[in-house]
Order: sequence, then C-alpha cells, then structure tokens
Amino acid sequence: MVVPQTITQKVEGKVFHDPVHGQIALHPLLVKIIDTPEFQRLRNIKQLGGVPFVYPGGCHTRFEHSIGVAHLAGELAYNLRSRQEELNITEEEILCVQIAGLCHDLGHGPFSHLFDNMFIQKAKDSQDNSGNSWKHEDASVRLFDHLLTKNGLEAELEKHGLKEDLTFIKEMINPEKNQDKWPFKGRGEEKSFLYEIVANKLNGIDVDKFDYLDRDCHHLGLKNTFDYRRFFLLARVCEAEGRKHICMREKDTGNLYDMFYSRYSLHRRVYQHKVTKNVEMMITDAFRSADSVLKLSEAIKEENIEDYIKLTDEVFEKILHSTDENMVEARAILQNVHKRNLYKFVGEAKDISKEEKQRLITKLEKENLLPPGSLEFHTFKFDYGKGDQDPLKKMYFYQKDNPETGFLIPSEERSTLLPKHFCERKFRVYWKNTENNDEAEEKLKKAKERFFTWFHPDTVGAQTEDETMKGKTE
Repeated sequence: MVVPQTITQKVEGKVFHDPVHGQIALHPLLVKIIDTPEFQRLRNIKQLGGVPFVYPGGCHTRFEHSIGVAHLAGELAYNLRSRQEELNITEEEILCVQIAGLCHDLGHGPFSHLFDNMFIQKAKDSQDNSGNSWKHEDASVRLFDHLLTKNGLEAELEKHGLKEDLTFIKEMINPEKNQDKWPFKGRGEEKSFLYEIVANKLNGIDVDKFDYLDRDCHHLGLKNTFDYRRFFLLARVCEAEGRKHICMREKDTGNLYDMFYSRYSLHRRVYQHKVTKNVEMMITDAFRSADSVLKLSEAIKEENIEDYIKLTDEVFEKILHSTDENMVEARAILQNVHKRNLYKFVGEAKDISKEEKQRLITKLEKENLLPPGSLEFHTFKFDYGKGDQDPLKKMYFYQKDNPETGFLIPSEERSTLLPKHFCERKFRVYWKNTENNDEAEEKLKKAKERFFTWFHPDTVGAQTEDETMKGKTE
C-alpha cells in the first residue's frame, strides 16, 4: 500500500522482494544500515527458535522480519500523514520510525527468545542473578549505537537531517512501559502517536506484530485471519485523554480481536507446542553445558559487545561438531536433538505454586518413579497479549461522524461473545531422559499414570490423599 506522494522518495533506495509484502522499496540510509555486519548477523538467527524442529517451514529469520517491520512502519506513517496533514509528520520522522522498525530486533541472541527467555535466565539463576533484568530490547539499543559508530554511519544520519534524533529512534526501539507521565525526550506529547507504530506499549497493536503474524503464518502454512491492510486504511490519530493516539473505527473491534486471537492460536499451536519447548529445553541445556568454554552468558555484558555480535544460531553447529573434551555433554545433547531422542513428556496441567511443584517432585522421587534431579518444569501461558486483561481495554476508537476524538469502548459494548478469561496458565513436566529402552518406557508410563491421577482425579475416579495435588491456578 504505497501512498502516491511517496513513490519518488522510496525508489531512490533499493527494492527488496519479500514473500509476504511483495516489492519493498527502502530509503538509502536503511540500506546502508542493512549492509553492516551487525545487521547481516540477523540472517543467521531464526525467528522462531526451536519451532523448525516441529514445523519444518518455520526457518525464516530476524533479517527478513526486520526489513518487513521497517516497511510497514513507513507505510503506516505515510498513510497517517496523507490523511491528516495537520499532524505535521516530517520526512525525517518517518525515516526515524523506519530505522526503529529495522533495528528493533538487533539484540536477539541465538534462536531468538530461547536465548534471553530460557538460557540467560537459567545461566544467571545459577550464578549471581545479574542477568535477570537483561532484555533483547536493551541489547538492540546497544547494538544500534555500536553499528553507527563502527560503520561510520553517524555522518549519514547527519546528512539526512537526523543528527538530533538518535534518542528518538532508540526510544522507539525500546520504549518505556510506564507512560502515565511523559517519559520520552526525543519527541513531546504532541507526537505521542509516533511511539505507537513500532512497539506499542499501550495496547500491543503495532507493526512488529502485524509483520510477524503474517510472516509466521505464511511460512508455517497456517491462516492469519487478521488483515493489517484494513487497519492501515481506517487508522487515524485522535485526541484522547490529553494525548494523540492511533485510533480505529468503532465498528472494527472484530478485526482487532482477530489479531489477538491469531497471536493466541500461534502460541497454542506453535510457539508453546510441547515438542517445540522440549527441543528448546535441550538446546538450552547444551548451551549451559558449553557455557564454560564458549562464554555465551558473558557475551551479554556491555564490554563484550564484539563477542555478542558473533553469536548466532551457528553456535548450535559449533557445539555439534566440536572435538573439545569439555563439550562432550553439550555435543551429546544436540546429537540427541538431531536423532529425535528428546526428553520424555510426563504431563501437563493448570499451573500450581512452586511449593506444590516441589511436593510433586518429592512424591515422584519417594515412589522411586523418576531419579532425583531429572525433572524439568516448563511454565507457560496462553493469552491475548495482555495477560488477564481484555487486549482492547486500552485501545482508543473514533466514530465516523466525529473522527477527531478518541474514546474507550467498555467491554460489554465491544462484543457479547468475548471469552470470560483472557489468560490460561499451565505447566508441563519433562523427564530429562533420552534413553529408549524397556526400563525407561516402564518408568515413564508409571510417572504419567501418577501425574494424571494427581491432576485429573475426577476423570479416573481417584479420591485419595493425592487429590491435594490437583492443580491450583496461581
């Protein structure tokens, strides 16, 4: 969807053929950023972590996703400007929004969220907890700074009138979550809507989500019922509660719920698939075992940024083909992943407290079903992106006959078919055993039976003291 006024400006750069969005024309400055080692690194980082081991088509990378987000960020900004000249959106601001979209995922580590949500968390839990607050968004800002300095692109930013906009770009890459008081320095509140294009912390409706939903569904062979093009056609900036927000026509709540349902469906069917998580646990364990040699957890430190840039999914192959005696265990884990000798799935139930999980471990060990220290818990949730809240609770809408004012629609007026709950928390238990013999199979069978009895007693008619193990939602 290219606005006619922008065609001349766009074709000055480079045209990319994208399998999702078709022909994408990007500004020369964006092309210079793309043609740096820091950005090219994203070619070797899978978008979906361990998903390709379950869905073979899901091998796309952060590289094409980032280009797609830059494209959509520009398209949305151009559409808003073409319909509302009074917003005074400048070419420089559109370029800043595109750069933020392009660079928002620079900081991802090997296998994307596996690295920061699983590996780094466990590595630091076993050390000094100093990495528990680390996020890939922080690393994205750090790598953006490094990219500009290392490749002499600061002069290019100045050439295009962006010398004073570095703060603005970085704020859009990693915006503050708490925006009750205006937290930004790059732009004042009169341009608050610009912070809702790439990473919308208000309601989660942004072009990052638009791209990954379309892209993931495309490569996975699944349907995406949400149409971001309709959003682009109907979106307007309106005044609401003292700020300017990107708003949607009041009749279009259904399309937005489709977006959040698509996200929920992908988590349920793909991202949180029990085999996907099994594979990711094993890769995480391999990374942890190899950490003393490869120093993976040390690479996130600010002084080790050059080491972090070298980290991509290739670390998997580096471990797999290593001859280092100190990586025997890590290598064996990854060999088992290739052979499909995965950890054994014991069961799944509604989430319970840490104390109850410890009781579960104790019971399994006392009954000599599974060896001590061999269980792995995976806690997860299925939601619409805002935890227990209705995702449209903070989405502003406008009326056709009053397109300047935004307002919130009470949940009871949005739809009578909304789910009663927007979040479901569960946990899974895996036995970290990759042996395929009769003894292992017999132990697994008994453990599964006991797990099912404890967490589904009504189903099997069991009314014993084990009923106290029945899951309680936290």
